[in-house]
Amino acid sequence: MTTKQHWILPEGIEEVLPEQAARLEAMRRLLLDLYATWGYELVMPPTIDFIESLLTGTGHDLDLQTFKLVDQMSGRTLGLRADMTPQVARIDVHQLRRDVPTRLCYMGTVLRTRPESIGDSRSPLQVGAELYGHAGVESEVEILGLMLQTFSALGIDDIYLDLGNVDIYRGLAEQAGLSSEIESQLFDMLQRKAVTEINTLLDSLDIDDKVKTMLAGLSSLNGDRSVIAHARELLADANDSVKLAIDYLEKTAELMWQRYGEIKVHFDLSELHGYHYKTGVVFAAFVPQLGQAIARGGRYDDIGKIFGRARAATGFSTDLKVLSQLASKHFTAAEKIFAPVDESPELKEKITQLRNDGNVVIQQLPDVEADAEAMGCSRRLCLVDGQWLVKD
Repeated sequence: MTTKQHWILPEGIEEVLPEQAARLEAMRRLLLDLYATWGYELVMPPTIDFIESLLTGTGHDLDLQTFKLVDQMSGRTLGLRADMTPQVARIDVHQLRRDVPTRLCYMGTVLRTRPESIGDSRSPLQVGAELYGHAGVESEVEILGLMLQTFSALGIDDIYLDLGNVDIYRGLAEQAGLSSEIESQLFDMLQRKAVTEINTLLDSLDIDDKVKTMLAGLSSLNGDRSVIAHARELLADANDSVKLAIDYLEKTAELMWQRYGEIKVHFDLSELHGYHYKTGVVFAAFVPQLGQAIARGGRYDDIGKIFGRARAATGFSTDLKVLSQLASKHFTAAEKIFAPVDESPELKEKITQLRNDGNVVIQQLPDVEADAEAMGCSRRLCLVDGQWLVKD
């Protein structure tokens, strides 16, 4: 590697410079304080963990996204976290072991082997919240409300939501008796809304014609709230689990509108993001200026099973770096005060007092010609009539 290449970073990995780092830190403090007012306690999962813990309950969804290495002490495979949700679920089940609903939040860098979309970071600053121990629309709506409040606090407007329920597809696949291989193929086609491929695959299967019609129609069940009524008509011959899933989705949307006003919602009953570990309502938040979700979430009641207890769970996560690009909220940088080279006790006392009061004081170093302006300072300490005073 030439000298010129030593400063090159891996693709999708970025440095955060002082101005942006200060903005991200201000946002971090704002959001964690916000979550605390809702009763969400901060946890800090480890950056590196045994691979089994990182991938628990997520199937292959995170497997390809996780950097892996061998632990030189145990010989076991370790992974660098690509998502903190499984780790937080372990904290709830194994460490806290509470019998009451538990609200946890987290924030930290995750690492991914590849970006989710072209141009995305492979080192997102993930922030999220999880609510454990309650199975009902109220917890879904609370999490949705906290996500919406996150955007509002940062001045991100014009949000619209995608709402779906993976139990609708899961129930239809069970009713059709699909093998895991066929279920996976159909899942992929539904994500791409590949109607021709879906119909071709279903025509090749020996399943009930009514079930074929229902599965074929899933990709068309997207739009405004009228989709719910359309779904009840199209899926009238579905089993009870499917009908209950439609009811649950409608109740979630109705309670959300009741609490938070007429949020713009796009229903998509073939939206199956996180299908391999989600167990109910799934949602994503979008803004017009980006073609990809800025936050995702949903219910995942079975993720804690391997840790000894499958607790009802729902939550959301987002990337603070993405939110920083969209946020209109202005964070005022602290003004800096320039202090001259002087070893007098009076100046030292004044600098200490100013810093204790929360001011930024930069003291000039000997043999350095940089003045207050060059050091980014808008004020300076001046000796006036024997007293050190702050002057513009």
